[in-house]
Amino acid sequence: MNFNKHILVVAGEPNSIFLEIFFKSLKKLKIKKPLILIASRRLVELQMKKLKFKKKIKIIDEKNFLKLKLDNKSLNIININYSTSKAFEKISSKSNMYIKESFEMAFKILKKNKINRLITGPISKKTFLNRKFLGLTEYISAKFNVKNSAMLIYNKKLSVCPITTHLPLKFVTKKINKKLIIEKIKLINNFYKYNLSINPKIAVLGINPHCESIDKFNEDNKILYPAIKYLKKLKIKVSGPYPADTIFLKENSKKFNIIVGMYHDQVLTPLKTLFEYDAINITVGLPFLRVSPDHGPNEKMLGKNKSNPLSLIKAISFLDKNWLKQRKA
Repeated sequence: MNFNKHILVVAGEPNSIFLEIFFKSLKKLKIKKPLILIASRRLVELQMKKLKFKKKIKIIDEKNFLKLKLDNKSLNIININYSTSKAFEKISSKSNMYIKESFEMAFKILKKNKINRLITGPISKKTFLNRKFLGLTEYISAKFNVKNSAMLIYNKKLSVCPITTHLPLKFVTKKINKKLIIEKIKLINNFYKYNLSINPKIAVLGINPHCESIDKFNEDNKILYPAIKYLKKLKIKVSGPYPADTIFLKENSKKFNIIVGMYHDQVLTPLKTLFEYDAINITVGLPFLRVSPDHGPNEKMLGKNKSNPLSLIKAISFLDKNWLKQRKA
């Protein structure tokens, strides 16, 4: 299938730093593929004025934009109505309908048209998802009836994947099982092989300190070892479990392309310490390529024009060069 070259961008939470870093990214990048921003024209204009960013706006119709010859000389916007008189406000449930309609517009286009590139801005999990989903990874997966997806925090040198995402720590051991680990690792392995042309070396971290437990039931022995053994039979270059406290030392981490952890902070904390904003969030397993900057709305930085755009720059650059090559796990 020949996919269109457009990149859809959902701005997400209106009271976030996303439009700021989006404007900064446009200044720094020379993007080949046309970007289509799904957002409120009114909000964009207010934030452009506040942040002293100038660019011509071109409003386009979602029904026929594929017929247009678009480029990035103008800001191509599919308008979603949002009532506001201020560039920034406090994050609240007021924006929920706007965010919902923005995503629904993107999903409609992704399902109807031959487009398979999506960038999503951050949302407030507390106000928008309201505990119905752990994060956007799960929210988007559900909208496309995808039961098995994975969060890959990607950096060219080293990526990480948490088996559980935004799950409270007290529930992690109840969620971890052999099937889940196998499914996630197969997904990210195939993504690297068929989309990045890399046969990745994957390290799996233990769930207990030093992969040991004083409890009779040791998850590392009972769940992780059997999962890794099974994956090795599939010719996947996976090993472990390794103690989490030493795997990110340079001499150890340089041996791998991906480090798989059992919970969010086990792998995201060290990765962000190593690379700061130089990483992007990729949802693996969707019928399109969805990426996002690896951070949230950052309400404390609203309107200050001091936010670092590097993660979004990397996300846009990644989609400008890559498209999803379908291959089942």
